[in-house]
Amino acid sequence: MRFEVLGQLRAWREGTELYPGRPQERALLALLLVRAGQPVALSELVAGLWGTQPPHSAVNVIRRHVGSLRRLLEPGLPARAAGRWLVRASGGYQLITDADSLDLLAFRQLCEEARQAVSEDAPARAVDLFTEALGLWRGPVAAGLAPEARALLPLDALDREHLLAVREAADAAVAAGRPGAVLAELRKAAADHPLDEPVQARLTLALVATGRRAEALSTYEAVRERLGTELGIDPGPELLDVHRALLLDVPPDTAPSRPRTQTLPTPAQLPHDLPMFTGRRTELDRALALLVDGTGTTGTATIAAISGMAGVGKSTFAVHLAHRMADRFPDGQLYVNLRGFDPSGAILQSVEAVRGLLDALGVPPEHIPRCPDAQAALYRSVLAGRRILVVLDNARDTEHVRPLLPGAPGCLTLVTSRNELPGLVAAHGAHMLTLCPFDGEEARELLALRLGADRVTAEPRAVSEIIRRCAGLPLALTCLAARAAARPHFPLSAVATELREAHGSLDAFTVPDVSVDVSSVFSWSSGALCADSAHVFRLLALHPGPDFTAPAAAVLAGVPVRRSRLLLAELVGAHLVTEHAPGRYAFHDLLRVHATELLRTRHSAAEREEVADRLYRYYAATAHAARDVLAPAADPVPGPPCATAAGSVSDDRGALAWLTAEYPVLLGVVAAAAESGQDRLACGLVWSLEPFFDRRGHWHDGLAAHRTALDLARRLDDPRTTARALRGLARAEARVGLHDQSRPRLAAALDLAVELNDDIGRAHTHRSLGWESDQQGDIAGALRHNRLALDLFTAAGHRPGQASVLNSVGWYHARLGEYREALRHCYQALTTLQELGDRYGEAATWDSIAYAHHHLGRHPQALAGYWHALHLYRELGVPYLEAETLNRMGDTHLATGGIEAARDSWGEALTLFTELGHPLAEQVSARLDEQRCGRADGNLTVEGSTV
Repeated sequence: MRFEVLGQLRAWREGTELYPGRPQERALLALLLVRAGQPVALSELVAGLWGTQPPHSAVNVIRRHVGSLRRLLEPGLPARAAGRWLVRASGGYQLITDADSLDLLAFRQLCEEARQAVSEDAPARAVDLFTEALGLWRGPVAAGLAPEARALLPLDALDREHLLAVREAADAAVAAGRPGAVLAELRKAAADHPLDEPVQARLTLALVATGRRAEALSTYEAVRERLGTELGIDPGPELLDVHRALLLDVPPDTAPSRPRTQTLPTPAQLPHDLPMFTGRRTELDRALALLVDGTGTTGTATIAAISGMAGVGKSTFAVHLAHRMADRFPDGQLYVNLRGFDPSGAILQSVEAVRGLLDALGVPPEHIPRCPDAQAALYRSVLAGRRILVVLDNARDTEHVRPLLPGAPGCLTLVTSRNELPGLVAAHGAHMLTLCPFDGEEARELLALRLGADRVTAEPRAVSEIIRRCAGLPLALTCLAARAAARPHFPLSAVATELREAHGSLDAFTVPDVSVDVSSVFSWSSGALCADSAHVFRLLALHPGPDFTAPAAAVLAGVPVRRSRLLLAELVGAHLVTEHAPGRYAFHDLLRVHATELLRTRHSAAEREEVADRLYRYYAATAHAARDVLAPAADPVPGPPCATAAGSVSDDRGALAWLTAEYPVLLGVVAAAAESGQDRLACGLVWSLEPFFDRRGHWHDGLAAHRTALDLARRLDDPRTTARALRGLARAEARVGLHDQSRPRLAAALDLAVELNDDIGRAHTHRSLGWESDQQGDIAGALRHNRLALDLFTAAGHRPGQASVLNSVGWYHARLGEYREALRHCYQALTTLQELGDRYGEAATWDSIAYAHHHLGRHPQALAGYWHALHLYRELGVPYLEAETLNRMGDTHLATGGIEAARDSWGEALTLFTELGHPLAEQVSARLDEQRCGRADGNLTVEGSTV
């Protein structure tokens, strides 16, 4: 078998070309080839063929297509028989290919050999290999498929790979003195990517080197003007350096550096490197020797698994190593603490880690797929063609990190874990690095660095005992050194004596054949605290989140926030907690265990329960206040608000900022409250988070949380709470496409609301049923349900709900072409929303009003409405909705003959869509191109949304 996907999709069997079948079968084959011999999950195949709206029979259709493709590749294969080429793998399917059978893999192999030649200072050979690799591209990937089918394939990553190879080939050609060898490829890449500065810089450089100085100058001027006109920016350093050298008629000092993807941010998430890092010379040398080949020459995706016992310094070593190698990864560094061994059990699941990494890479929430497998695939696609360093700290096991591993060349992944992760080595070729406790020399070096060489040298016997009792564990040595440094007049012999006499217990962390008395060190260190700091240290063990703030510590300790900050500063100085981000503190795992043991010893069960309850109520009250700010018309939380004073949440931005920062903590509070029997508080917190789940696209977290809330509501045996839980879970299920489950839940919720005579509950249920109808294309049904909700809200005197639904009713009238009726409802909604201070709802309503005016031909009124919506969206920081409004405003400008104003609006929308990585950027760009060419046919309009 032989396949081609770098251009027309083609396949051969024994030299005879095959017809790849019907359009969907061709699309399925293309997706399997684009994934280049890797397993493709069923969920990804479904998304690749139908996008976000697959039919109910999607899986069965895919299985039929797989059967057809198998028989195409292997004639005579019996039905349902397992084929040789297309096989089941990892819950999906895999097409068996290699560099001899697939042009994409051949391209990657040639590029890898070329990079190896560059590292061996053989640029001429590199040019030949890159030229051969680029010659395999015969056009757009999977050309010949229908445009809508190609739009669903993950082709952006392959385009970035191709562009990266062109850039590297240009660098090699200049280094080899053969700049003309890739000039044709550079011209084509520059034409296809007119705003890619690294490509334009290389083209300019190649033109200069081949004697085309005038063309080089005109190329620079053209790209400079294009950048200014279309993006409003000046050329970057690479272009400026080449231009300066061109004007001075001297060769640039160096070739342009490795490019970065322009439409995505450059993350820099590494924690601070330890200023007093010491030791580990052997491990560092070995790591650099192993990893430099993988990252500096071949460009392959390299993995290093760093293991060792708790407290041995795995995270510190990984962060230091990452800083040492960061300059090799110009596209940025990602860091995530997976909390695989968190004593609280608050492990960061892979699916949420992927979401966080996609956020860091600049992928907007509305562009992230709902399926976890598809999210992981998108993460790999975003990394493809980029050189990024990924640090996955505190992994539980191989499966914990598997979805977080880059799949394309050019990246380095450092994984730390207390386990050895043999599966990572066997399945992914990871390099294993095991850290042991410090030997005597390294331990003395650490103490000397922190206490002074003279002090350590003066008492060798005491130092030896300290090292022995700390078992060479860097964490224990660091805590002890902090304590001893604060008492410079204490002899180290006294320190050794106190350490010898201290008592504690960390038996759960004892390692066979290693005598680790870490508890003695921790007890001695925590015992040196003032009484208030020691009190806070113990109570912090009750905090269920991965980290905490000074306000949370103040609630636990029952002290003012200003006092809690001073107490936390003392704990940081004693190395008992770390301030890993401004204002956010965390325990090391061993220290949390130590604090927990002290807590159980010093505080009764009743006191612990009272303090935990106070903390949970603080988070629930603040989340409830944030919810009221974000969504005053949202489905209410039954029962009285928590008595504990809430944190300060003053406006929309403040509410979002607090919820974003505390999000992992809040999920931990839900779990802890449910486990401790505070069912009603846990339910209320879940429902307070519902608007945030939707704003940020945390739909899978929301689904899990709402399932917990329904279980707790049923345990409470309270019909009103159960009805609220049914509505919340139904909305969460609908967000991820589980309509077969959400509709029956809403029907059950409606029955309960009727039985309870709960008109507000009935109104919110009808709103949700209206959205379900909208998703099924039943706009008339959506309007009917929202009218019922409006009548119920009005009768109950519920003004926030009434105002919100008035806009929804108006929007659905507009969708049905009833624009005057839409305006009547929307203006009525606007007045109430303004009185209530619901600025988010006001922005959406202005947008609805403008949409209706536009379709009535009242273009000045439409423009005024869009301006109001834009002003509010910009103040609220909602760039996606701002871009949608700008896009529609461009249509209105065009309808009035304001072509330049239309271009300006679309240009601003294009900038926002591009920054968000949204697919509408391409459509808006095409519309701008049409207008520049004098064609004004057709409208590009993005439908809006209701409050």
